[in-house]
Amino acid sequence: MNWIERCARIDALVLDVDGVLTDGSIVYTDAGVELKAFHVRDGSGLKLWELEGKRTAIITGRQSPIVERRAKELGISHVVQGAADKHAALGTLLAAWSLPAERVAAIGDDIVDVPVLRTCGLAIAVADACAEAMQEADYVTQAPGGRGAVREAIELILRAQGRWQAIVARCRSAAPVARPDS
Repeated sequence: MNWIERCARIDALVLDVDGVLTDGSIVYTDAGVELKAFHVRDGSGLKLWELEGKRTAIITGRQSPIVERRAKELGISHVVQGAADKHAALGTLLAAWSLPAERVAAIGDDIVDVPVLRTCGLAIAVADACAEAMQEADYVTQAPGGRGAVREAIELILRAQGRWQAIVARCRSAAPVARPDS
C-alpha cells in the first residue's frame, strides 16, 4: 500500500513533543523553569484537524507542565507524559479509542519513537529525525521538528483524503477581520 492510500485511512494523530512539536531544545531559566517553543502553524493545523472530526494524542517520554498547557490550548485531551514505553502507551490509547492502529498516523523524531512508528498505519518522521526513525517512515517531512512539520503532515493527510480544498474554501469565504494596523 502506498502512502497516499495509507493517508486516506487516517482518523487520528499521535505526536511526540520534543523534536516534533518543538525543535528539540530544552531551555531552563536560572530559576529552573523549563521553556519550550511551539510553532503557531502546527497549532493551527491541529485545530483544523480537530474541526475535521479527527483525534489527536500526545505521547512523550518527558514530563512538563508546558506540554499540558499547550495541549489544553489545542484541545488535545489525550496526553501521556513520562511514558517509559511509548508502544505500551499507544496500545492503551488505541484501546480507549476503540481504534485499530492502521487508522492512526504517528509523528516521531527519535529511536524511542520507532516502535510507535512501526505500529501505526502511517509513520511520519520529521526532516531532522534520526536515521532509524526516517527508515521506518512512510513519509519524511520537509520541515524540521518544531518548525511546521506537524502542519505539513496534517495538510498531507487531509489533501490525500480530499478535505484540504474544502478547508481552504471555508477560510477564503470567511468574513475578513480588520487588522489593528489597517
